[in-house]
Amino acid sequence: MRDVPTAVDRSSPLPLWAQVVDDLRRRLRNGEFDDHFPTDGELTRAYGVSRQTVREAVRHLTADGLVVRQRGRGSALTRPALEQPLTALYSLASTVRAQGIEERSQVLAADRRRPPAEVAARLGLPPGDDVVFVERLRLAGGEPIAWDQSWLPVHPAAGLLELDLSSGGLYELLAAHCSLRITGGWERIRPVLPDARERRLLRLPARAAAFSIERLAVAADTPVEWRNSLIRGDRYVLVAQWPTGPAPRPVDGG
Repeated sequence: MRDVPTAVDRSSPLPLWAQVVDDLRRRLRNGEFDDHFPTDGELTRAYGVSRQTVREAVRHLTADGLVVRQRGRGSALTRPALEQPLTALYSLASTVRAQGIEERSQVLAADRRRPPAEVAARLGLPPGDDVVFVERLRLAGGEPIAWDQSWLPVHPAAGLLELDLSSGGLYELLAAHCSLRITGGWERIRPVLPDARERRLLRLPARAAAFSIERLAVAADTPVEWRNSLIRGDRYVLVAQWPTGPAPRPVDGG
């Protein structure tokens, strides 16, 4: 059900644009614009104010990260950023679900194959050994958030190839079906500018960067996964909290 805009009060000392901003914030909190944010023309007619007033109101919403201007397409709501704590081993699937967002994956590949020499070395495997390869496009609320490529030793990870990999984290599946629990590891995170193919795959806006993450996961000091991930920088926030520090405030938007 669409809300009724609150009429502006021209006798108020509060500028008209500020009144429009306050009312738009109220309507945003009520979820009215989840499917469509009004155009400048629609807002001008709804509030009975000038287009300049509307543009100033939308400019403030944009500065606060609540909406984004799209050339030739008007304004749209920004999507909430996923906050990923870095205090311990983490799972993207669990992070997405914890924020009340639907989590699933598009499986691009799941098979046995010979890995690149560098990957075999990372896993401590002899040259020529096959591995289990899983490539997935990770989705949050139906929108691409990450592209993962994982290489795992055939023993004991071969059981993954018999499972539905369209949801959940690999570590959850390894623990439940392969009796393999990840106990540690390391990862390297760096910002990158994706190429055209990667940008299309992730539906990444122009000029937005991404995080490139390399991860080695181990179980009882034995390497069991080498992973390359590319994660959208406009939808993902890495949060490090020191033991004695306050918890960071959640991100409101984009």
